[in-house]
Amino acid sequence: MEVSSVPTENELFSAVDALLEEVAQDDLPAPEERKRLREAAGLSQEQIAKALKSRRETIGNWESGVTEPRPPKRAAYARLLEGLAARFPAPTADAPAAPAPAIPEAFTGPAPEPAPAPAPAAVPASRPSAAASSTTRPAASSRRPGAKKAVAKNTTASAAADDPRFENGPLAVIHCEDGQVSAYCVGGLVLDVPAKSIPALVDWTLTEARLGQARLHRHDRDADPILVLTASALERYGLPAALSQEEQRAGRLAAGHKVVKQIQRAGLQLTQRGFGPWARVYRDPEGSRRRCVQLCVLPWGALDAREWDKKDDPQLPTMHPADLARYLGLYAARVMTPRGSTATTGLELMTALRPPTRAQKDEATGEFKQAFNDDAITAKYDVVPCEVPDEHPILKDAGFARHHIRTPAEMLMEEPYDWCRPLTDEECANPYLVVVDINMSFAAAANGLTVGLNGPTHLTGNPQFDPALPGSWLVDLSHVDLSHVQINGRTVDGSRLPSPFTPKGDHPTGPAWYATPTLAYAQELGFDVAPIEAYVRTQTGRYLDPWYKRLRDAYVATMADMGVTTDLTGSEFLEAMARRKQVDPTMALLETAIKATAKGAIGKLRQRSRGQVPYYEPYPALERWTWRPDIRAAVLAAQRVGLHRKLMKTAAAADLYPVAIGTDAIVYPSPGPSPLDVLPYMPEGTPVPGTFRLGVSPGMVKHQGTQTVLWAEAQFEERGGVFNIANLIKTADPTAGEGE
Repeated sequence: MEVSSVPTENELFSAVDALLEEVAQDDLPAPEERKRLREAAGLSQEQIAKALKSRRETIGNWESGVTEPRPPKRAAYARLLEGLAARFPAPTADAPAAPAPAIPEAFTGPAPEPAPAPAPAAVPASRPSAAASSTTRPAASSRRPGAKKAVAKNTTASAAADDPRFENGPLAVIHCEDGQVSAYCVGGLVLDVPAKSIPALVDWTLTEARLGQARLHRHDRDADPILVLTASALERYGLPAALSQEEQRAGRLAAGHKVVKQIQRAGLQLTQRGFGPWARVYRDPEGSRRRCVQLCVLPWGALDAREWDKKDDPQLPTMHPADLARYLGLYAARVMTPRGSTATTGLELMTALRPPTRAQKDEATGEFKQAFNDDAITAKYDVVPCEVPDEHPILKDAGFARHHIRTPAEMLMEEPYDWCRPLTDEECANPYLVVVDINMSFAAAANGLTVGLNGPTHLTGNPQFDPALPGSWLVDLSHVDLSHVQINGRTVDGSRLPSPFTPKGDHPTGPAWYATPTLAYAQELGFDVAPIEAYVRTQTGRYLDPWYKRLRDAYVATMADMGVTTDLTGSEFLEAMARRKQVDPTMALLETAIKATAKGAIGKLRQRSRGQVPYYEPYPALERWTWRPDIRAAVLAAQRVGLHRKLMKTAAAADLYPVAIGTDAIVYPSPGPSPLDVLPYMPEGTPVPGTFRLGVSPGMVKHQGTQTVLWAEAQFEERGGVFNIANLIKTADPTAGEGE
């Protein structure tokens, strides 16, 4: 006879909590109501995050609808909201409205007095990704009577509404019309600009405009306000419509220009970059408060069409200032305030989310001093010869000839795939070639990746490979045979796939330098890894995780604004992707900018010389702490082997092999023109686990284009087979396939 034991109190509480978690799946109020309840109780996001053992950014995402809480925190959050709702019920229809409505331009009578509200109710965001309200009022001296107010579209994000210092947003577009200078801000707000000169404009921004963006990390600094100057603003403030050829080469306005002299006479300063397309004008700080304004000169090419615009049909030069403010304001809200190119901004985002230093109180003196953060890059470290590009100064005395091409045994060659092979007779029987493209593949590869945070340690004497140590390893993988590999109990013909160890897909022929993710994958496939020597980093961390999450959330929210959401089925997703650019052209530009930010930032980690200095001479990028070619190599290696892993599982599941790969675009022979005709699915209609999956999230795939096999054969015959057809098939999305 079985004797049942009496349950303990903890067991009973655990069972009750489990029931609460189950019940709490669908009982959360709307995101705007969550924020209202918190504000009505006088609680900060930091307080709730601390109580729920979470991050402040996570609470902000729950309140904006970007993400939803998951068990077990969902039940606790639901209980908190339920308690707050009992104490702070929503205003009834008879209650007076919280903010006074905007007065129409035609109204000529006295303005009505606003009635007091029981609690500051937040204005509901019309999209899950919009952060807050578009009704922020400027300083009393800034709005001119009867000013035109731009119509704010539903996807307009607010400007750090919780911080009164930046209530008018992170930036403004300065435009002059009929002699009146206006500042177009996020949310459709238009401010009157009384400034008659650039120095006066800077001072107005610092004292009255209430522009800027709160820091993304508590140890970082607030973002400087940005003024985007249109062509009419340049004319109004005495700036040239375009830089001269000499000024373009120098990247700045001539030192003798009258505006530069005005800045100097006003006691303002310019950074060493001078007055160029992206200029910083500042006064000395007041205590810990920075007094700096960034100028983005649109007609001088500050927003490169290849990153911020449609490169074949630029939209920004003719875009209305309100739309431009909406576009850049959303970028600032979802990514960060722009700092120059998208690549520069992406790199700055890394350090903004992982600041190298913090203030630490000295217990002995009671004073605060600078301390370093363990999870950040905190210094400029020595470089490794095998990891640097050919023009690096460390190679000056390496004995290489001027145009010597380094071999894999001399240089770490972790790059994306550029591979193509002839079609077999069986594959030629298919009428189509379908290309699928991985969403934000470099950013996705950075997610969860362990990288080195300190300088290199040189290991010699055949060290043992450790997959937990990021770095570069000299290893001979020529013995690896992928022609018959077992995946999930099935044999895969690896000879029809590119090698995972080289960018061109060739089989290794001898010792070569590899990043840790590549060799870890070789071990995963069951092959021996015997290093000859290595350069490893012993202080490690998942440095890029918050960077990836920030860009992921920005991308997913922007795609949702165009109707491409995470809950769509395969066919629904393909249809939504095909029409998304017509849904909202401004959001289509934002999508391009976010993808360029992710791609460009990874490239900046090993930025090459732009010809500023002679070969083997130090160039400016080398002075950055974030010039880390080893981290770039690790990301690219993880991207390539991650793609190969899915190729293997797809081949095992459906005997399906690619014929070309260009960075993150994979070409498959197909009986039909759609990815649904070729990607493997389970009998119940779900994708085979581990294979390519259609969807909007980073790491999932979309349709890049389709061509016929006859077209491909004609291209091979015409070009002699020395090209990659993956780079030509872009009918579904002309902007895809460029290495996102």
